[in-house]
Amino acid sequence: MALHDGCPQPRPDWVPDDAGGGFATWVMEGARPSGTVLARPAVPRRRTLSTADYVQGVLARDATILARAITLIESNAPAHQAQAQQVLAGLLPHTGQAHRIGITGIPGAGKSTFIEALGCHLTKIGRRVAVLAIDPSSSVTGGSILADKIRMEKLCRERNAFIRPSPSGGSLGGVARKTREAILVCEAAGYDVVIVETVGVGQNEVAVRSMVDFFLVLMIPGAGDEMQGIKKGVIELADAIVINKADGDNRARATAAQAEMRRVLHYLHHMTEGWETPALLASALTGEGVPEIWQMSEEYFTHARAVGSLTERRRTQAVQWMHALIAESLRTRFYASAEVKARLPALEAAVAEGRTPVLAAALELLGG
Repeated sequence: MALHDGCPQPRPDWVPDDAGGGFATWVMEGARPSGTVLARPAVPRRRTLSTADYVQGVLARDATILARAITLIESNAPAHQAQAQQVLAGLLPHTGQAHRIGITGIPGAGKSTFIEALGCHLTKIGRRVAVLAIDPSSSVTGGSILADKIRMEKLCRERNAFIRPSPSGGSLGGVARKTREAILVCEAAGYDVVIVETVGVGQNEVAVRSMVDFFLVLMIPGAGDEMQGIKKGVIELADAIVINKADGDNRARATAAQAEMRRVLHYLHHMTEGWETPALLASALTGEGVPEIWQMSEEYFTHARAVGSLTERRRTQAVQWMHALIAESLRTRFYASAEVKARLPALEAAVAEGRTPVLAAALELLGG
């Protein structure tokens, strides 16, 4: 037997017989004899929760059960969906008291850093904050990184803060399919400020407007957002504009961007009666301007309640939510139909080859 480091050790079967010491493959003795199985205690399975367990746990402000309740709601399994509706029905009487805030902005605007600064300020003044952070899902693999908890390290350590990253799942508008339900669950758990952070891909980040009370658009100086405001889109729906990263050498550029945005906002329709959308400066890095932004949002909520727009907006949003669920259910049932499944491949091929117009194929499937 050959020696290696002064110890007899075998060579693998495929090593040539005349291999010298320069042939670096050896069979090394393991930490325990071959075939030995290390005994490990069985990992206990998580207890299956009943509907009452979910409702009582959320109302008791148990963060673990709150997280499991949101997971249940996000599940696509039919059995989970049925139980999720029962849980929501039990929690619904305890919802509606929170400030619902949506925050969007282009990638790199500092959304996560700003939300962390705002959340830490809110917990410091005695508020309980829930953050629903939507991460983009890959169009290739369908996966999401869900790294918002890493980016909000300080806020994660706050006892009165809850951060829940969720994949967008291909949903348009920068939010996930079940974000509305997640907002209600967080409200039932006693969080009086619920912040929804959108994916942040551009001018189509508008779906969040239909589920929050206050919509804040985050911008950065020098990114061309001032002129983008003239194109309306997401800017037209904003209740407030914040120019972030207004610190250091950026301060002068941020001030110029603020002045330009104020001119743009003068020509746009305001979403809330009697409320003129402000353009403010902030630095999420230093925290400068964050308390003033919260004070401004408090003034907004006071005004919106006084003129009745807050109640009316939530009533309208509930109806819009119902219609969205109807559309989603009809789409699911349509593609689940045995007849559609049987006819769809042939019509897809006919459309792809140019033998059938797209509209004609769609109407044929729809029975039109």
